[in-house]
Amino acid sequence: MRQRNWNSVRPKVFSRTCLLVSGSLLVLASACATATDASPAAAVNPLIGSSNGGNTYPGAVLPFGMLQWSPENTRGHHVRTASPSGYQYDARRIRGFSLTHLSGAGCAGASGDIPVMPLTAPVTTSPSADTGDTRYAVDFRHADERATPGDYQLALANGVQVELAAAMHSGIASFAFPAGRPANLLLRSSDSEVGSSAATARIDPAQRTISGSVTSGNFCGYLAKADQRSYYTLYFVARFDRPFTATGAWRDAAVHAGATVAQGGTGYDAKGFPAAGKGSGVWVSFDPAKGPVGMRVGISYVSLANARANLDAEIPPGATLAQLRAKAHDAWNQALGRIQVHGGSADQRTVFYTALYHSLLHPNVFSDVDGEYRGFDGKVHRVQGGQQAQYANFSGWDVYRSQLQLVTWLLPKVGSDIAQSLYHQAQQNQGEWDRWTHNGGGTHVMSGDPAVPSLAAIYAFGGRDFDLRGAYASLARAATVPTAHDESDAGCNVECVGERPSLDQWLQLHYIATKSHAWGGAAETLEDATADFALSELAADAGDRAGQRRFLARAGYWRNLYNPKAAPDGGYIQNRNADGSWPAFTPSTDDGFVEASAAVYVWMVPFDLHGLFDAMGGYDKATARLDRFFHQADGRWAFTNAGPLHAELNNEPSVATPWLYDFAGQPYKTQATVRAVVNALWKNAPDGIPGNDDLGEMSSWYVWSALGLYPEIPGRAELVVGSPLFDHAVVHRGGGDVVIDAPGASAGTPYVHALQVDGQPYARPWLPAAFATRGGKLRFSLQATPDRAWGSDLHDAPPSFPPAAGHAGS
Repeated sequence: MRQRNWNSVRPKVFSRTCLLVSGSLLVLASACATATDASPAAAVNPLIGSSNGGNTYPGAVLPFGMLQWSPENTRGHHVRTASPSGYQYDARRIRGFSLTHLSGAGCAGASGDIPVMPLTAPVTTSPSADTGDTRYAVDFRHADERATPGDYQLALANGVQVELAAAMHSGIASFAFPAGRPANLLLRSSDSEVGSSAATARIDPAQRTISGSVTSGNFCGYLAKADQRSYYTLYFVARFDRPFTATGAWRDAAVHAGATVAQGGTGYDAKGFPAAGKGSGVWVSFDPAKGPVGMRVGISYVSLANARANLDAEIPPGATLAQLRAKAHDAWNQALGRIQVHGGSADQRTVFYTALYHSLLHPNVFSDVDGEYRGFDGKVHRVQGGQQAQYANFSGWDVYRSQLQLVTWLLPKVGSDIAQSLYHQAQQNQGEWDRWTHNGGGTHVMSGDPAVPSLAAIYAFGGRDFDLRGAYASLARAATVPTAHDESDAGCNVECVGERPSLDQWLQLHYIATKSHAWGGAAETLEDATADFALSELAADAGDRAGQRRFLARAGYWRNLYNPKAAPDGGYIQNRNADGSWPAFTPSTDDGFVEASAAVYVWMVPFDLHGLFDAMGGYDKATARLDRFFHQADGRWAFTNAGPLHAELNNEPSVATPWLYDFAGQPYKTQATVRAVVNALWKNAPDGIPGNDDLGEMSSWYVWSALGLYPEIPGRAELVVGSPLFDHAVVHRGGGDVVIDAPGASAGTPYVHALQVDGQPYARPWLPAAFATRGGKLRFSLQATPDRAWGSDLHDAPPSFPPAAGHAGS
């Protein structure tokens, strides 16, 4: 998902900071970490992606953690965050450390609940009235910042030393205030990143606690009225190890010294942003001479009692921040250690493990330690049977392409529980599978029906512990029975409320027309074709052979929008009117498409690429078009910002295209293109992700690419082959390890000369599904010059899955 209406600034200076050194720290910090600890977690740089629109956050979090404790920085506009993640590398002023975040999202913000801010000035005016963040925000320097997995440290310009550590539903903070100055801690209970409709906070001086809640939602609400609403409540309980010397509260402009209760949300203004000057919160004061202030906090989306229980279960009395930090480090080493890579440079290993780190943040745990969670119906539910956790925050349009495949490949139980969670959400949502879910609600953001390829991919990659037949029946009904939402324009374009917008057209015309209830007819047609292909796979898995044939035939409907005479250079997918006529067209148009042009979307038939190449006039013509797609007229690579006729490998519609040469008998071009993207667009720096990370999707692409493999076909586990970046990698899986050896691998040796699979010569540029699920050994012979022969036999190309009986065209 491309960041929408949100300016990001490329920093002139970038570094990974380490408190042991100063100056230019990008490489030095990696060195100082790995010199003392060679673990995967030590290689991670959470600041990668915090600039250039990557929209990642650097704060403390566990793998798939519910609590994500991270800074909220500001550009001087209190009701709009500096970045959708709350953190923008070049915004050098902080207004709080919030308990929840999304990593890499593209809209204006989400979550960012309960910012906590240490201050060394008296609270005499309302923090909500500080609309320019001039009084109650504080400067900081990156030289005073340290971010590692599960731990975040910062020395603020006001002299306060901050450290944050995370457990799954809870965390510990330490605030060391300077002597001789006021020591105040604000809890901005109403100030979620995109506002709130209600908020409460209550101070209990006798128990040294602050508790309360915030009711919010509003993800992408500024783009459509359909999402200008609240759909979750976060509860928190915070305990302190020091007594309060004073208390206070505010609401809107009114300040009440000595008060212990505050109520009131920011509301949402006419444009969908928090209302300026509105909000509430509390503050407490401490004696700085008594030492650092320790804060322990638990959260829950169910109740205050559950927030308290989560805290008690995870951070018992006597537990220290150092112990929690060590446990988080161990948890990340266990998760990241599922893939062990050797060789390459220190920067390459840091980029790799940071990409894997970002791939393992979402969807995140949403249920409490007792298994309770609040569903899409607003009721409290409990995980049952073999499900271990309910998950939330599903950016379906993004992650169905490669992130859920990676998560499930490494952690099949997590993948299974994500699938079960999505099914529960649909059951609680009157049978509708929302394409972009945030905490306890659906936001309808983006296009298509991505839950289908998501579940099919999870099943294909080994996530089998969910209600397959129940989920399939629900998805099949949603794909065949139009609903009132499917026939509604509410939320369109970006947030069309239907699961299958204009499903009636799909059933009658066999395409989505120019005028429809979808964001774009051509893009929706391609997304629906992909969803129906994946649904045919789920039908086969569930034993519905008739359904398999029916949905596979529907997957062929993409041909109804392929106009072979669309442009002088050949055929394109394009908008088509309901009467069958073609409107005016140019390959550079984005009319009918989502965040890309017709030149980008023409390749998005990943399950029937041989059929697409045939429609283009054969493999020679198709590869010539791919060559033009990836290169400018002078031969230079065209990966981003080269115009609408070229690839945009900073956004999802393009990410699968470098692998298409494998299907056309020219795998050496896949090897060259993927490696060029890896070398040019990914780096160990804040701007080291080429675009929105989209809850780990873009990072998962990098992980697969660095391993030399990619799950090109939605809903299936065949892997197309590129070339490994590292000379040795082991992917640890319960069903059997995958071992990848590539002696001499480097950034400059992308070309495959030979490949052995389990000790036998192998000439196919793809691996069967059984390899992904059972494991095996790959041994590559790589070189710096192309080997045009290896993998070039079209009989050995990766498979396509055209409709068995032709397509049921209009």
